[in-house]
Amino acid sequence: MLLVPFRDENAPQICDWIKSARDNFLWGGPAFEFPLQVDKVREHIAKKEVTPYLVMHDGIAVGYIDIYQVSKSEVRLCRVLIADTSARGQGLGKQLVSLALDVVSEDPKIRTASLAVFAHNEAAVRCYKSLGFELLPDETKTREFQGEEWTLYRMTKQIA
Repeated sequence: MLLVPFRDENAPQICDWIKSARDNFLWGGPAFEFPLQVDKVREHIAKKEVTPYLVMHDGIAVGYIDIYQVSKSEVRLCRVLIADTSARGQGLGKQLVSLALDVVSEDPKIRTASLAVFAHNEAAVRCYKSLGFELLPDETKTREFQGEEWTLYRMTKQIA
């Protein structure tokens, strides 16, 4: 598995991967409306604090992640996606996050990696915990999606 810089021309791929309003909210929270629009993805990746990556596996694009610069010492892993639902549950998400942590650890100023994950995304929560992320119970929030309240966890990991 390999992270490669995400480019403007990759934006349609993300839009093709997000098939429902629920998947869109699970992936991007309230930041993106469904159906996902190419121009909105391009606006997002153009932000100076966002470093987006396409995830390649065996030469095929299989996912996405962006690293958001929160401060000089903290980054947030955002919009983590293994696109092919049949490929989920095979450890690709763990590899993806591990690769992103490798990128993050190259910057000696970064001390903390954080992320947000919906509580009902249990596989993702387990994945992040297995990589050393810890839940911050005092920072648990909720987000509303189509009349449902979704619990949103915040997790952090100290970078050596």
